[in-house]
Amino acid sequence: MRVQKISLLAVAVAAGLSLTACGGSDNNSGGGDSSAPSSAASDTSGTQGSGGSSGSTGSTGSTGSTGSGSTGQNGGQSSSAHGATGSGRASGAGCTTAHLSFSTSGGMGEGELIVNMKNTGSANCTLHGFPGVDLKSKDGTISASRSKLAAPTVTLQPGAETRFTLHYPPNNSGGSGETFTQLVVTPPNETHSTTLNAGINVPVTDGSGPGITVDPVGTGK
Repeated sequence: MRVQKISLLAVAVAAGLSLTACGGSDNNSGGGDSSAPSSAASDTSGTQGSGGSSGSTGSTGSTGSTGSGSTGQNGGQSSSAHGATGSGRASGAGCTTAHLSFSTSGGMGEGELIVNMKNTGSANCTLHGFPGVDLKSKDGTISASRSKLAAPTVTLQPGAETRFTLHYPPNNSGGSGETFTQLVVTPPNETHSTTLNAGINVPVTDGSGPGITVDPVGTGK
């Protein structure tokens, strides 16, 4: 089968997203830190804790407790036996890219990718909002748009994990489509990113199909 050459414009139309310029370093993989990427991750509220020395927005959060995390009234998802909790109030400073490790896993269905984030620091930290996700292929870079899900506040104890889900249209067209080989992920309220290897293949359409979207942190299955 002849591999169809497609333009970056066709991919952007197919995914329903705008082109972005990649401002981060491309030589990171699986947890490396780089400077500000093209899609800025941000909080959805005005009361988020500081993201540390990397220059995140918001005021400084309260000091985290070293004891067990407790689930707040908003019932955010608990993602680990080590104490990831969701609550309406932040406990600990904002999680920074430097104190998070990243990995990917398959989602609940076709066209889903889970991105896992683990607190590698020595104190509690919090995450609230949507991550920035840029997808890179040989033809360029596009940014995932945000879903309509509400963002919980997630407190991670040391060693605990949380996650978010990336949704994309699987390529069932029979054509070669477009393959994204890297994800540039920026945690909420952070300016530093990490680059993960990926193998996301999407169809090339006239733009009438679904685009690529990302859920807020703490809502993955």
